[in-house]
Amino acid sequence: MKKSASSLHRLAVGKVPHALLERLLAKNRISDPRVVVGPRVGEDAAALDFGPRLVVATTDPITFATDLIGWYVVHINANDIAVMGARPRWFLCTALFPESCDEGQVEALFEQVMQACQALEVSLIGGHAEITAGLERPIVIGTMLGEVERGGLVTSGGARPGDDIILAGEIALEGTALLAREFGGELRQAGASEADVKTAERLLLAPGISVVKAALAACDAGGVHALHDPTEGGLATGLWELAKASGVGIQVEEKAIRVLGLCRDFCKRLRLNPLGLIASGSLLIAAAANDSPRIVEALGRAGSAAALIGKIMTADAGLKMICRGKTRNLPYFSRDEIARLAGD
Repeated sequence: MKKSASSLHRLAVGKVPHALLERLLAKNRISDPRVVVGPRVGEDAAALDFGPRLVVATTDPITFATDLIGWYVVHINANDIAVMGARPRWFLCTALFPESCDEGQVEALFEQVMQACQALEVSLIGGHAEITAGLERPIVIGTMLGEVERGGLVTSGGARPGDDIILAGEIALEGTALLAREFGGELRQAGASEADVKTAERLLLAPGISVVKAALAACDAGGVHALHDPTEGGLATGLWELAKASGVGIQVEEKAIRVLGLCRDFCKRLRLNPLGLIASGSLLIAAAANDSPRIVEALGRAGSAAALIGKIMTADAGLKMICRGKTRNLPYFSRDEIARLAGD
């Protein structure tokens, strides 16, 4: 019997729940044999067979960080291409502006997109821009295309039991910057200093949220089985997605996870958990234990500090975290901590 509208569960702000997404994707039937990687929970992009090279494609919207939204949308989408082992090449952008915007805001967004594309040696090849009724702030949706040689494709689904889990970068750089930009008043009221808030605001630009250089350096080092870009829902959700895509279990050491000092401070003041805070700027890597030291060294040379934080286990081991010597279930976040803060 069809459910009535009143009986359906209302969804919270944030990503569509994984269970619902899985159910919907299960109905999708792909008949084109050129689709090498299609839509599934945990994967960052699709891959298409075009001969000796594969074309990799992704799309992502940006709804936060409105003053840097054009710059932001390019890097977020480029990250999803790079974690497939591919190099970002071509970008399309759809920009929806509220009725209150002026020509200067449109020009600023265009300049940000162009600057970000130039920094990554990506070509802007098209898109759409309009003034949209009913919007309170701009919404920008990016589509990035990249390419990789047939043997170089990496997916989130390649992790194997016994692999080391490497975390490149500190968490949660993106979330910390967004807290400063979107909730600076709340942070100041909670006792955060003006200097700390201003420092955090600049994290989007320096060191920045791009993992393109780190992902390509890891792949060039060899031995990478899986890559994943933890975004909305933070590191914990990124680990969950990696495990789901690969059909494996995970065990991580809480003390091995490098948490940005400002992130830890801001989360304590606002009663948030850093593990559930949107985390672009960090990178999860699964690799054989014999190869992981070489990958960590390559990441260091590329300017991205990295550390081993755990192991890939068999699926029956579940998703676990060792905290102060005790093994517990890895925290699960039904929505990102920033979305929860915005909704509280």
